[in-house]
Amino acid sequence: MFQDDLSILLRVLVACLLAGILGWERESAGKAAGLRTHILVGVASVLFTVVGEFMAVSFRAYGDHVRFDAANLVGAIVTGISFLGAGMIIFRKEQRDVKGLTTAAGIVTTAAIGILVGLERYFLAAGSTAIVFFVLRFVNIFEVKFLDPIDKPDDKETEIPAKAKDSEES
Repeated sequence: MFQDDLSILLRVLVACLLAGILGWERESAGKAAGLRTHILVGVASVLFTVVGEFMAVSFRAYGDHVRFDAANLVGAIVTGISFLGAGMIIFRKEQRDVKGLTTAAGIVTTAAIGILVGLERYFLAAGSTAIVFFVLRFVNIFEVKFLDPIDKPDDKETEIPAKAKDSEES
């Protein structure tokens, strides 16, 4: 039992490290979900995965009459974390702007990395963390330098002509 707990604690520490890397990137970019949020999401994902393992083992004692479905556990984690991520998305109609999508996606990705750590897939989790860090930190530079902004209004577009104002008020 003690060895199992040490193994789980190692998973939690690895999740803290990997999620902390992504959280640090978001925090240093001035985003709302930073270091603590990402670490907590990663740790929670590990712990939920471990609870799922415990449940799977305990349900085996009942034979084929009772089954544990790991896919439902992953679905529940994704649903819960997505709810958290959705709270970070802000749509401003007047400015035709959406903020927080990358942060929300990062939170969900951190949960997936936490699940990988919970399943003891450390290499895959660390590699995924490196890739996500690169995307969060450097793809933005590529976007700004080489891609035209899509649907970004200029000052002329946002002004409503006088005739249109009159018809909108009617």
